[in-house]
Amino acid sequence: MKGKVLGIIGFVAFALGFLLALLFGIIYGITGADPNAVLVLVLVILGIIIGALNITAREIIPLLLAIVALVVVGGVFAPIGIIGGILNNILSLVATLMAPAAVIVAVRTLWAVASPKE
Repeated sequence: MKGKVLGIIGFVAFALGFLLALLFGIIYGITGADPNAVLVLVLVILGIIIGALNITAREIIPLLLAIVALVVVGGVFAPIGIIGGILNNILSLVATLMAPAAVIVAVRTLWAVASPKE
């Protein structure tokens, strides 16, 4: 039961963070403003929750691959104009959300690999 509750909390953190990234990505894409520090801090905290509570061992490779894909496509839509700006901001904010999760998962994986085996 405890694992299921933690999984739900992690999912809610992901859903909330994704919605915030989508909403503010659109707003910042239209206005041309930069994301404020409070939004970035909220996304980072939600990302920490996601990484700590919601990522299982079988999800490590897909998660890290998805985050690498987000980083690789960052900025590619800029020449498209306002739609490109919106897409770039959304992707940037989603990457901000998922970066702490990736760090937590990567450290946990490194720890597991480096731990002595029996």
